[in-house]
Amino acid sequence: MMLNDTTMRLRYLLILLWLLCNVNARAHARVLHIGPGAYATLSAAARDAAPGDTLLFSAGVHVGGAYISNLHGLADKWIVISGPRDATAVIEGGGTAIQLSDPKYVRIEHLSFRGQTANGVNIDDGGTYDTPASHVSIRWCVWENIAATGNNDLLKLSGLQHFDIQYCRFLNGAAGGSMVDMVGCHNGRIEDNEFINAGSNCIQAKGGTADVLIARNRFINGGQRAINIGGSTGLQYFRPQGANYEAARIQVYANLFRGSMAPIAYVGAVDCDVANNTILYPDKWVIRILQETTEEGFLQCGDNYFRNNLVIVDNRAISPSVNIGPNTLPGSFGFSHNLWYNDEQPSWQGPALTAPESNGIRGRNPRLRDVAANDVFPLPASPALANGLHIPELKSDLLGMPYNSPPSIGAVEGNPATTYMHSRSSPSAINIELYPQPARDVLHIVFENSHAVLSYALYDVAGRLVIHPSMHASYAANHVTMPVTHVPNGMYFLLIRSEVLAPSATPRLLPVYIRR
Repeated sequence: MMLNDTTMRLRYLLILLWLLCNVNARAHARVLHIGPGAYATLSAAARDAAPGDTLLFSAGVHVGGAYISNLHGLADKWIVISGPRDATAVIEGGGTAIQLSDPKYVRIEHLSFRGQTANGVNIDDGGTYDTPASHVSIRWCVWENIAATGNNDLLKLSGLQHFDIQYCRFLNGAAGGSMVDMVGCHNGRIEDNEFINAGSNCIQAKGGTADVLIARNRFINGGQRAINIGGSTGLQYFRPQGANYEAARIQVYANLFRGSMAPIAYVGAVDCDVANNTILYPDKWVIRILQETTEEGFLQCGDNYFRNNLVIVDNRAISPSVNIGPNTLPGSFGFSHNLWYNDEQPSWQGPALTAPESNGIRGRNPRLRDVAANDVFPLPASPALANGLHIPELKSDLLGMPYNSPPSIGAVEGNPATTYMHSRSSPSAINIELYPQPARDVLHIVFENSHAVLSYALYDVAGRLVIHPSMHASYAANHVTMPVTHVPNGMYFLLIRSEVLAPSATPRLLPVYIRR
């Protein structure tokens, strides 16, 4: 059907107006600088912020204590609070470095926090779940050495929906607090982070928290309970009000735990899944099953899962390995396909569990590459290989590799020749192996194709460039050798550009761990 001239002119006018609006919107996305000669504080910059703006700290040390209410971006125009990518911006001191009350579509990145006397960073819903905080992304940040000693958290989240915490490092938590504390939070992801020397917990999910994925993290000396799935919350703080569980549908996948009094605690939790983790040398227990909230109508801790986990203990954690508290339903737990080994007493046949375990492996050395260095890659003769249960929700392992079907038991898949290039929305992969993990002096990068790699670079968790290939690279066909003797211990990310990937593809990151 032919369009008449009036209709055509109207359509062209609408297209022109749409283009002008979008150009105008892009023109108004600004960078608001915070530091000498610019905005004196984050609070001052936030008062002038509009959707799409970036609030950029200058390099150096800034005073904490910002309280910001109703900072709202839009779905296609997030507000970004950032430090510089080529230097360090530290927010030091204050009761809380930054408190965001009822934010929406806000990203925090490339910042370091230290020396706070209350919580390091606090994000909340303003005291009412009718308007929850939502869509907050935290990436490339570092928390260290909080000055508080009580029940204070490095990152406290209350009534937050749709969030992610990625590529961050948490060091030296308060004695009575958590590194990440969630109260009534929903639909979140905590992935590819490192937690070292916690107080009470590395991560706590309580107060009605549900539908959170905790994947591919490293927990070293994780405190009393490295991951506290649940907890004890006053009923007035539950989100939503009336929730009858502390935690539900929490997925703990492909993490590495070393130390802590108990790496895993289920506390008033229901329908939670702990799968394909590697757990090394707990101080007292492998698992705790507890109930701390006992009001009428509250669900008892039960109907949870512990599967495909690789557990190495010594004699500290064998009598018992599982601690059971009152008012729980331990018989309702599902145990399957776990590998249990005591390297001080190889004849140990595993713990007495609260329910029968299907297809467990007991008393067989898992044969990992270098347990002392936390290199938990299973060697070719490992009984962990291909002996796990297929779990559809389980995607990639601790090192970014895809799990096979059936998968290896534990946090690292021992069979595949491919390392997954980190993109949750794309299945693209190239054939690559990184070893050893953790690296000590040299990291080897091996590719299937001799000309697959165009460039690579190593970044720290704050997003700063640590190694550039033009300065540190020796190439031999499909094998790249990266010296890392000058790189401090810690977690890093390798960015690889390859001719196998489309030139326009989003750069993807592989985690690299350095430990001596």
